[in-house]
This record gives sequence, C-alpha cells and structure tokens, in this order.
Amino acid sequence: MAFTWGSSLRITLLLLLIAAIVFACFTLPVEKILKDFLLWVDKDLGPWGPLVLAVAYIPLTVLAVPASVLTLGGGYLFGLPVGFVADSIGATLGAGAAFLLGRTIGRSFVVSKLKDYPQFRSVALAIRRSGFKIVLLLRLVPLLPFNMLNYLLSVTPVPILEYMLASWLGMMPITLALVYVGTTLKDLSDVTHGWSEFSTTRWWF
Repeated sequence: MAFTWGSSLRITLLLLLIAAIVFACFTLPVEKILKDFLLWVDKDLGPWGPLVLAVAYIPLTVLAVPASVLTLGGGYLFGLPVGFVADSIGATLGAGAAFLLGRTIGRSFVVSKLKDYPQFRSVALAIRRSGFKIVLLLRLVPLLPFNMLNYLLSVTPVPILEYMLASWLGMMPITLALVYVGTTLKDLSDVTHGWSEFSTTRWWF
C-alpha cells in the first residue's frame, strides 16, 4: 500500500493526538488542572472569563476529557444565565472541533472504531434520511458516550451546520442542569470533589 506525504502527515498527527490523550488521562492531575484553571478565570480574567471558559471546551472535547467540571464551574462562577450561555456555546464549539477532526485527519481511525459500536450502524442509516432529527435525539437521549459520539457522527453524511445546531439544542437540558448544580455549590472545591451538602430536593430538580 503506497503512502503519500498527506496520508503520512495525517497518521502522524493522529498518533500524536492519541499519545496526548493517553498522557493526559494517566499522568496529569486533570481535576486539579481544571480547578486551577477555574480559579484563574475567577480571579484574573474579569469580564473575559465566560469567553475563555467557552474556548476551554475545545481542547477538552477533542481530547475526550469530560468537561462537566467546566460546566459546573460556569454555574458557580457566573450564575445561571451567563454560565449557561458560556457553557452551552463552549460545549457546542468543542463538539464541532471534534467533529471536524474526525471528518479530516482522524477519519480512518474513527472508521476503524465503528466495529466497537454496532448499534451505530442503524443510526448512520437513519441520519441519511433525517440527519438533524437523529443528531438532536442522540444528544437528548445519550445512547452512546458523548465524546465518542462527536467522532462517530463525523463519518456520517450529516452537514456540519445541521450537526452543530442539533447538538447545541440537544445538549441544552443537561447543560442547564449542570450549570444549576454549579450555582448551588458553596465552594469551588466542590466542583471536583463531590457535593456532600447538596440536598435531595435540588438533585430531583
């Protein structure tokens, strides 16, 4: 099999990305880094804080690192309206970045992973007929892991604008719920270390 310079570059970049994910997951104190990041946003960025928080979703989502800490932090730092807007935009930007990566240099890797998700085959067929609705439903009812779903959807024919809009709308409920939880936390450390004083009533809400 002949390799072109372009394919070699894509494979190299993909291997570097995988190495970065493994390194981040197994060697770096991710929760501490995110907490320090939120402290920095809170103390030093002022009105730029919500924007920086939204942009921070991009590398986390691309590296398949759960971004729920940022979502909770957005609620804690900025309150429900501003935190929700920042987190909602950030989650959508992150999902879009992962989608573009999977559709370009990471396409061959994503295709090789499809065999691990046989239930996705029927989803891919349905997307051909009604892409927007299926993506919206997948975001509302997460049958597949969120971060992996970004990449799996990248190899379907759904247009990126439909994907982004459906993802934005479909992720709103869970984003709103997590931001609300963030507004009830008493200390930033609770963002990464559980919520022992979180009442049953608030959990149900």
